[in-house]
Amino acid sequence: MELAVFNSVDRDEAIKVLTPCLDITRWVETIVDARPFASVDELLGQANNAAEPFTPEEVESAMAHHPRIGERPKAQTTEAAMSRSEQAGVDVSDATAAALADGNRDYEEKFGRVFLIRAAGRSAQEILATLQERLTHTPEQEDMIVAEQLREIALLRLSGLVSEGANA
Repeated sequence: MELAVFNSVDRDEAIKVLTPCLDITRWVETIVDARPFASVDELLGQANNAAEPFTPEEVESAMAHHPRIGERPKAQTTEAAMSRSEQAGVDVSDATAAALADGNRDYEEKFGRVFLIRAAGRSAQEILATLQERLTHTPEQEDMIVAEQLREIALLRLSGLVSEGANA
């Protein structure tokens, strides 16, 4: 969607467009209500600022929509399509897939939620190493990292969703 279109659609439509990037109502509404934006960079700056900080409740709510790393979401939603695209570049061998599955289980047992990482631009080995390292964290450390990962994912999705357009 071109930025000019995003700036001009009605509030409900803009909310509908942004929600798959990150399903946190406060974040979405803060961005939508700050329109119009002069540039995509300004939009991303607002999105970044609106993410500071996410409350534990917001993180928990947003996490309900994220698949396990290494598992492709099967739902036919915009958010699931974004997640499939983000994980598409991660080439996973059978051994790495098994290690990720084990690590995911360990992480869920320890922290009570799925392991979340911005997969785009990362190799399967890098994701696995990060998962193993994060298993050594305290819940408080992980809360901060998960909120940061949600922010990174949201900004990545938003930057792929809105463009300057032909007149920029």
